[in-house]
Amino acid sequence: MLNFIVCDDEKEFRDLITTEIEKFMMNYDISYKVYEFETYDDEFEKVAKAELGFKAYFFDIKTKNGSGLDASRYIREELDDWNSIIVIVTAFAEYRYEALSNRLYLLDFVSKFDNCKSKIKEILKIIYKNYNSREKCLNYEYNYMLYKIELKNIIYIEKEQDSKRCIIYTTYGTFKAPFTLTSLAKHLDKRFLKVHKSLILNLDKISTFDIKENEVLFVNGMSTNLISRAGRKELVENVTNAN
Repeated sequence: MLNFIVCDDEKEFRDLITTEIEKFMMNYDISYKVYEFETYDDEFEKVAKAELGFKAYFFDIKTKNGSGLDASRYIREELDDWNSIIVIVTAFAEYRYEALSNRLYLLDFVSKFDNCKSKIKEILKIIYKNYNSREKCLNYEYNYMLYKIELKNIIYIEKEQDSKRCIIYTTYGTFKAPFTLTSLAKHLDKRFLKVHKSLILNLDKISTFDIKENEVLFVNGMSTNLISRAGRKELVENVTNAN
């Protein structure tokens, strides 16, 4: 999923950026969401910390209650997130050198008063190209919608009862896919393990495996005990080897 996080204390510019995002995304049938913030507060940090999928930030460099550079530093250094894209959009052109010299791997610096709309359009093209090529993803079409789900964000995949579809549980939501579990497994990698005829799980998302209760607890608090005898043996071996 493609997530845009816009932080600016001027509603006019939040609306401008959000409108350009929505116009751009109309060209692509993929899932996306826009988050808007007036400042870099607790709600902003909550979204920054959350495993939502691919993130692209548009930061005002200076708001009444925070700095876009400080927010960028927080994302890069405290959250150790060097994959998300960060763009600085501001009326203060004098901050350009400071913004681009902080080694925060910013994609670009956009002046609010210098062809702002056209530059944002160009940046959105770059963001989409990065999103489209950066992560190993599961790509498919269902009900006239294109889905692109990053493998790293899949928790587990379960066969839907009395159906040839699967349900994909991710860190940011649940999605249906028009595949059998067997055919879907061909598009996954070695981090995934089939532990039951109706369940594939992501080994990287396991917090604990209670052998006695035959229950897997995932890092987000979800759990399952749909583990077959053969799957249990493989699961024990994989969890043990991972440690």
